[in-house]
Amino acid sequence: MDIKRILTEMIERGASDLHLKVATPPVLRINGSLVQAEHPAPTVQDMVAVSQQVLTAGQREAFEQTREIDFAFGVPGVARFRANFYVQRGTIAMVFRHVPVEIKGPDDLGLPPVIKELALRQRGLILVTGTVGSGKSTTLASMVNIINQETARHVITIEDPIEFLHRDNKSIVSQREIGCDTTSYSDALKHVLRQDPDVILIGEIRDEESMKIALTAADTGHLVLSTMHTIDATQTVSRIISFFPPHQHQEIRYLLASTLQSVISQRLVADSSGLQRHPACEILVTTSTIREYIRDAEKTVMVRQAIQEGFVSYQMQTFDQSLMQLYKEGKVTLDVATKASSNPHEFLLRIKGIQGSSDNTWNRFEDKPEEEAEEKVEIQRI
Repeated sequence: MDIKRILTEMIERGASDLHLKVATPPVLRINGSLVQAEHPAPTVQDMVAVSQQVLTAGQREAFEQTREIDFAFGVPGVARFRANFYVQRGTIAMVFRHVPVEIKGPDDLGLPPVIKELALRQRGLILVTGTVGSGKSTTLASMVNIINQETARHVITIEDPIEFLHRDNKSIVSQREIGCDTTSYSDALKHVLRQDPDVILIGEIRDEESMKIALTAADTGHLVLSTMHTIDATQTVSRIISFFPPHQHQEIRYLLASTLQSVISQRLVADSSGLQRHPACEILVTTSTIREYIRDAEKTVMVRQAIQEGFVSYQMQTFDQSLMQLYKEGKVTLDVATKASSNPHEFLLRIKGIQGSSDNTWNRFEDKPEEEAEEKVEIQRI
């Protein structure tokens, strides 16, 4: 099996992932859908040969011991890839993900303009959340690139594995890979504050220990960027609290309220042609009101309403507001937007123009004239 030829086809067809397993033809993930490639199904010997070609001696030894391994590698003249090799039903299986060499800016990625402003914050915790394959790593790389191009800071990344490669520009970017440059997230995080960082990127927050170090670093004046597998801002706050034992919950709520700068939650939705996907983003920007809601467990459920009302002053938005904008711009169909929304029933009512008379939080997303919006706000104040 010519793995280089298959990876080249993967890039040419715009696939994000390639799946290989014994007795099944190669499968590509294109715009979120699985498509079978026209190549023969690999044999056991083919898969062993590919693993011998791609893995280093140390990686082969680790794979033989653990039966699974994450790593990244580049193919000259093709692209860079993140890979996972694992064993299923006694045979080797593989997943390759394309990692673009070029790091795009927020505008090119279709992200809200506030992303750039958040990337240039001096301190605090910024989390990018979403399901697997929602573009979290791409958004983080874009934010690090903004920092690197516009500020003189020391950025340390701790990743498993390193995906996007950053060259020093105005900033110094030190990239550390688990298993290669450090033994574990916990070991790297224990020492990171002594490496004179201004910005710390943690590939993923997975447990209480990494979360506590991230909060501590943010509390001591560093900018901390990381990802979590949560679907929206409210769930992110709840998940962070749940990492810790009950007797620490109130302490963590106060620490989180004082350090959290933003939660950027993402979902990728297909356009009307099905040939491209656009990011729908929920953006939380911490305000005094949201800090109060985080500190008080009974008020945390009100975070979503605060986001919905915070667009004009703070450039916040909910998923449904973002989807409304994508639909109004003709980028996605009504059916796709409705299925991706957090509250499909309410979303459809908005499409039909049904809303409370005093609710002006959707004016920006429903193309309401600014004069009408201002008039409604004034009436509400009176």
